Amino acid sequence: MWKHYYTASSVDDALHLLSANAGHARLVAGGTDILIELERGIRKGIDTLIDVSRIVGLSDIVLDEAGQVRIGALVTHNDLVASPLIRERAFPLAQAAWEVGAPQIRNRGTLAGNLITASPANDTITPLWALGASVTLRSLDGQTSVALPDFYQGVRRTVLLPDQMLTHIHFPALQANQRGTFIKLGLRKAQAISVVNVAVILTFAGETVTDAQITLGSVAPTILRVLDAEQTLIGKALTEQSIREAARAAAAVPHPIDDVRSTAEYRAEMVKVLVARALRNLAANEERKSFPVAPPLLRTPFHSTAESAKQAANPAEAHPIETTINGAAYTLQSGHDKTLLRLLREDCALRGTKEGCAEGECGACTVFMDGAAVMACMVPAPRAHGATITTIEGLGADLHPVQREFIEAGAVQCGYCTPGFIMSGAKLLEEIAQPTHAQVQQSITGNLCRCTGYYKIIEAIQAAARERNSTTESMGEPA
Repeated sequence: MWKHYYTASSVDDALHLLSANAGHARLVAGGTDILIELERGIRKGIDTLIDVSRIVGLSDIVLDEAGQVRIGALVTHNDLVASPLIRERAFPLAQAAWEVGAPQIRNRGTLAGNLITASPANDTITPLWALGASVTLRSLDGQTSVALPDFYQGVRRTVLLPDQMLTHIHFPALQANQRGTFIKLGLRKAQAISVVNVAVILTFAGETVTDAQITLGSVAPTILRVLDAEQTLIGKALTEQSIREAARAAAAVPHPIDDVRSTAEYRAEMVKVLVARALRNLAANEERKSFPVAPPLLRTPFHSTAESAKQAANPAEAHPIETTINGAAYTLQSGHDKTLLRLLREDCALRGTKEGCAEGECGACTVFMDGAAVMACMVPAPRAHGATITTIEGLGADLHPVQREFIEAGAVQCGYCTPGFIMSGAKLLEEIAQPTHAQVQQSITGNLCRCTGYYKIIEAIQAAARERNSTTESMGEPA
């Protein structure tokens, strides 16, 4: 899919590589978008990938002295979901990040990558637009800050130049008198592309709205801010009448897009429904009600020092891929131009990891990389260099409790999807010792089964949790 793959050790390193390969190179962090785009031929003329995922200092989420939330380019969607700062001071962004893909995708996909892909259906752009976000763009000539409305030029088009790197996203943190929410309508409950999404942020003086931002995603070629709807709320309390008036004004969108996911007429009607729902949630202080208190992220702590990450970065192409898989050291001279899935199956003869869709939807290729569940089909193989990877073969010499309970519960038919489900279940139990039914359901939203059904699978994971906790307690260890 690519001819050249470099791993940058610093922003300056990445910028020099971009400059030297301008026009036919792309930066890659999570890779969940660019790999599919290369596979489908959406990104023409790209033969060089520059991996920036090892750069130290771009994974922070901080509140600066000016009251600005500052998010580094390597912050993933699950980082946002887990961040107390984002949940407290930018809650609509946490909601949107939780709606992106599935746990394995959220562990790899970055907020910056979501913005750069520039689809109006990308969930995180809508709340960031409402929050008044800007992005920092750097090149060898210097850096500039661009507000989101100026960053986008249309569907999949931004002002980002071939030699520029997006390094940070920043916006004012919500104040005590501000509240917001994000709502998405998709064609299914998980891994759905938005038909319509809505972000609402209101500023209050007592019960009176003094300022409002209402933004719509997946309605036009870029995100829309509906000023008329905002103005109907100013100076009023959130009553049923003011809510209906604002929803009707928001639905008066000129020329909503008409595509395979929805007609224009349906989109306009759903804008009215979602804006009203968002405002009612805010009026009742219930915007956080459906957000999980302890969302399963399918990742566990992994200790990697800044120095070890820097050593794993190497701008040269010729070095072998040196990695640890299932506790064994591998030195691979081949595989630099393929995905981690193909590397595992073809170069390492570890065929328990399956290929179902090759586009991050089915979860059959789920493995652990540096403590996090990821889709192996969405990871460039060179990213395995310096990483620690676990596949289904590495869960243990004996059957893992999840494996045993899959057998007992009859949670297997054809078995093709089973390795991915077992990996997700095993990581869930590492992360949350006693998961609730809802947490089990959430943990497998990235895994598809087309013959067994999910009831027995959920039953098996819950039984494995009971077995694991019983065994741990019998050994005198805390569950």
